Amino acid sequence: MTTPHTATSRRRFLQSGAAAAATFGFPTIVPSSVFGQNAPSNRITMAVIGWGMMGPSNAKSFLNETDCQIVAACDLDKGRLDAALKTINETYKNQDCRAYHDYREVMARKDIDTVMLAVPDHWHALTAIEAAKNGKDIYGEKPLARTIHEQQAIVKAVQANNRIWQTGSWQRSRDDFRIAAEVVRNGLIGRITSVEVGLPSGHNDFAKTGDKTQITPPPADLDYEMWIGPAQMEPYIEARVHKNWRWNYNIGGGQLLDWIGHHCDIAHWGMDCDNTGPNEVIPIGADFPPKDAVWNTATRYRAEAKYANGITMTIAGGHPDIRSGTKWIGTDGWVWVDRSGYDASKDELRRKIQKRDKDGKVVEAYAAPKLGEDIIKSPLYRSPGHHRNFLDCVKSRQPTITPVTTAHHSAIPGHLALIALMENRPLKWDPAAEQLLNDSAAAKLLGREYRTPWKLPA
Repeated sequence: MTTPHTATSRRRFLQSGAAAAATFGFPTIVPSSVFGQNAPSNRITMAVIGWGMMGPSNAKSFLNETDCQIVAACDLDKGRLDAALKTINETYKNQDCRAYHDYREVMARKDIDTVMLAVPDHWHALTAIEAAKNGKDIYGEKPLARTIHEQQAIVKAVQANNRIWQTGSWQRSRDDFRIAAEVVRNGLIGRITSVEVGLPSGHNDFAKTGDKTQITPPPADLDYEMWIGPAQMEPYIEARVHKNWRWNYNIGGGQLLDWIGHHCDIAHWGMDCDNTGPNEVIPIGADFPPKDAVWNTATRYRAEAKYANGITMTIAGGHPDIRSGTKWIGTDGWVWVDRSGYDASKDELRRKIQKRDKDGKVVEAYAAPKLGEDIIKSPLYRSPGHHRNFLDCVKSRQPTITPVTTAHHSAIPGHLALIALMENRPLKWDPAAEQLLNDSAAAKLLGREYRTPWKLPA
């Protein structure tokens, strides 16, 4: 059976693909989409863009899938690019994976089916849109983008080009998160009245840069001019580049936007809000470092998002009364889930287990229950694994468990909360039109000005 991954005919591909291979000097690897699922290799070809924090982790998951072959790697840091090639080629025991400095050259390759994007937030939009326009299916990290306008542009490009999209909000592919959302969606704690979304606070030195906070020349192996790309040019400081870029509002969005695509994503899943959002966001307060600090993103924050169905969502980091993870509170109980555990107010909605605490002592805890079809009458999408789900959907052309519109709506409450906290006033939001109401000053923060020559496609 032939999969409709691309409209390119076999003859056209052999002409264009062979020409490209000869021009750029890489092996002629025929994508699975040309021959269909019964091809001799039957492998989905992939390029990895970015080898920082999530790039290696995602790539290794795809390297474990026998029907996927990573044939290209791209990074602006030569040391990281060399590490990517070493990992990939040693896995395959060949030298077929090619190195790239410019993501646009990767997207131009006709023999690549898919791309995995793990780049800083300010690069999400341009790389994703370029991939979609070149007919690539996309596995992209969360949040969907640095701004709401960038997210809207990604959604438009993915839909216009009929691309499969998987967001790295992998919690949806874990049973405990799915079961918690099913408990809520099936009315087992009554009508939902409020939701608590607990996110991290402070800053983490992921790159272990220590006190490297002084302005220095960029290292020769890093193309810093390209790395800054569409963001505003700033002097090079090691402590806010690799992995720590998320603590600089010029590039990232702090803990709020770094995590909103995880726990708010799960909150929306249980609330049945994958295609909508709040109509008002109220700032409660935030601790912002000075704007010119090396790390200037909020270290502590709290906001409330109000939805048309009467639900109030509290989004907070650094507030002990809001537990990490997602907690839905209903008229007949509550359920909570996080990477560290699961709990519910009713014994029938949890099962007792034993686990070890931080000191290694065995303690009693709770885990997600195994509920039958007689209780869960409306089951949710069940994923075999986040990366596996993406590959399966590339073949079937069916939506993934976290498609682009879901990622878009999961991040919007975080973007609006950040704007409300920065402006220190409530915001009215039209979730259907996706625009702020009667606040032209705040509306300017829905996007960012791009540095020449970069432009966000209309």
